Amino acid sequence: MITVENLTKSFPHDNGAVVALDNVSMQVPDGAVCGVVGSSGAGKSTLARCIALLDKPDSGAIRVDGTDLVALDGKSLRAARRRIGVVPQGDSLLRQRTAAGNVALPLEAANMSAPQRRSRVAELLDLVGLSDKAPVYPDQLSGGQRQRVAVARALAAQPSVLLADEPTSALDPSTTDSVLTVLDRARSELGVTVLVVTHDMAVVRRIADDVAVLEQGSVVEHGKVLDLVSEPGSRIGSTLLPETDQGSAVPAAGIGHDVVAEVVLVGFAAVGALLPEASNRFDVELSILGGGLTRLGDTPVAKFRIGLSGELSESALKWMIEHDAHVRRAPVSVDGVAA
Repeated sequence: MITVENLTKSFPHDNGAVVALDNVSMQVPDGAVCGVVGSSGAGKSTLARCIALLDKPDSGAIRVDGTDLVALDGKSLRAARRRIGVVPQGDSLLRQRTAAGNVALPLEAANMSAPQRRSRVAELLDLVGLSDKAPVYPDQLSGGQRQRVAVARALAAQPSVLLADEPTSALDPSTTDSVLTVLDRARSELGVTVLVVTHDMAVVRRIADDVAVLEQGSVVEHGKVLDLVSEPGSRIGSTLLPETDQGSAVPAAGIGHDVVAEVVLVGFAAVGALLPEASNRFDVELSILGGGLTRLGDTPVAKFRIGLSGELSESALKWMIEHDAHVRRAPVSVDGVAA
C-alpha cells in the first residue's frame, strides 16, 4: 500500500516560496491502479516526483508497505528507489540502445548475469507485446511502442510500485489504449501497484480503480472510482458519467410525472434490470428523460433522469434505493414540472 500523509512541498521563487503540494494525504491499496488527475499546475507531477523519491518533500510522510521513504537516506534510500519503477513524462529511451538494450539498462546496473538479463528482458517485452521489436532502435518505433518499452524498463527490477507520469500524452486513441492495456497487465499479472499521473480522464475511465483529484496543490476528492461516481456533487462523477440535463428542454421533460429523480446504476444487474423491474413490480410508468450508459473499466454504469407516474411512484423509488440504486430527487412543482 502507498500512504501519503500530510505531504507539503514548496519551491523558491522571486516573490517567495511557491507551494506545490499543500498537506496532501491519500492512500493507494496494494495491486490497485490509481489515477492522479488535475489541471496543469495542480501539483500532479510534483507529487509523482516526491513518491518516486526524486524530490524530497518539505514535510510529511510517504509510506510504501509501512516504510516511511522520506526518512531514508544512503543505502536504504537507494534500495527503496529500486522498489519504485518510474515511467517519465515524454520520450525517455536512449536512442543508441535497442528496445531490448533499454529494458536491460536497470538490470545491468544491478549486475545481473547476462543469461538472467536476457531471460528477464524477453519476459518483459512479451508482457508489453513487443517481442518482435527487441533488436529495433527507438527511432524505428512508434510513440506508443516507445512508451511500452519504457514501461517494460520500469518493471525490469521487479518493483512493487509503478509510477507513470502522463504516459499517454500526445498519443492517438488506439495507441493510448495499447499503453493502458500494458499498465493494466502490470497490475493484474505482476501484482504491481500502479500510480498514473494524467490530465486525460479517459485513462481513469479505462483502467483506474481509485482516483485522486488535485487542485492548487491540495487533494479535493479521493476514493474508489465506482464509489465517487455515485456521490452527489462528485467532480469525478460529473466528468465520467453522461449528462442528464438537456438545456431548456429539462423542465418540460418533467411535466406529467409524480416523481422525477436522477438515478445512478452500477454493475450489470442494476443497469440491465432494476428500472424495468421497479416499473413492473409497482405498476408505475417509468420514462427515461435524459442521461445514458457508459463503462468504467469493465463495469457498466448508467446515469439517468427518470420520471415516474402512478400511485406507487414513491414506493418504486424507495425500492430502487433499497436495491443499491443511487438516487437524487429532483423537486417537482405543483404543476408537475421538474425543477
